[in-house]
Amino acid sequence: MQVRAAVRATASELPEQVEVVRIDGLTAAQSWVEALRGVDVVIHAAARVHVMDEQSADPLAEFRAVNVEATRHLAQQAAEAGVKRLVFVSSVKVNGEETEAGHPYTVDAQPNPQDPYGQSKLEAEQALFEIAGKTGLEVVVVRPPLVYGPGVKANFASLMGALQRRLPLPFASIDNRRSLVARDNLVDLLLLCARHPQAAGQVFLASDGEDLSTAQLCNRLSLALGVRPRLLPVPAWALHLLGRLTGRSQQIQRLLGSLQVDISAARKRLGWTPPVSVERALRETAVAFQAGRGQ
Repeated sequence: MQVRAAVRATASELPEQVEVVRIDGLTAAQSWVEALRGVDVVIHAAARVHVMDEQSADPLAEFRAVNVEATRHLAQQAAEAGVKRLVFVSSVKVNGEETEAGHPYTVDAQPNPQDPYGQSKLEAEQALFEIAGKTGLEVVVVRPPLVYGPGVKANFASLMGALQRRLPLPFASIDNRRSLVARDNLVDLLLLCARHPQAAGQVFLASDGEDLSTAQLCNRLSLALGVRPRLLPVPAWALHLLGRLTGRSQQIQRLLGSLQVDISAARKRLGWTPPVSVERALRETAVAFQAGRGQ
């Protein structure tokens, strides 16, 4: 299998066996002719991602320009170039922000995006299936939750840093459940969706197949980092109050609330099982984190 990667001119180098096509960016004006020449399957993972400190006066318009219109443009050019299938990396935010513990999102659940990013991803899915209906391009949608692995940044990296420094964290009493997906598990599912005949026209949710509470995640990450966690039994109501007082309610809710996904559709239709265990994925993530910090 030959792989061609379309990356921005400023992106870092890829392995030698990967053919690289440099592009200006993900816009509705980008020409994909060179990148799509001779291609059978496109895996589309680029996006304007969720922005914690949004500065735009019209965030939804910004998200739509990249995640909807540029995606529509790519899909249309892919269909015209004779591409057979497009696998779209969407987001669980299409479904919503939170579930009741033990009641995960399913592929049949009514979409309920709560922010401009999630709304733009839903609209992108709809645009792709519309193009599929008109052109015959096969579309597959995969909605992952938080993706982690070597090189992970943002809140996951911050959590590892706090655990590494053995800072006291107030999560011992938190009994939520959250689905995560290791990078290698997501890649495995995407590659399966690229070739499996039963994937065409479907939406799949992705996860490691084991949901963790915030306390469990802290304990397992600490084990992977080789440190003992310092978790304090602070009640959830007190943490919610702290979030409101500090203007960090959304960040606190992500640590305290549940967000679970049901991957049975991928298991049954595609015969997929996540190949990498949570323990192994966390260990590889922790090793890379420590190596990057010179530890």
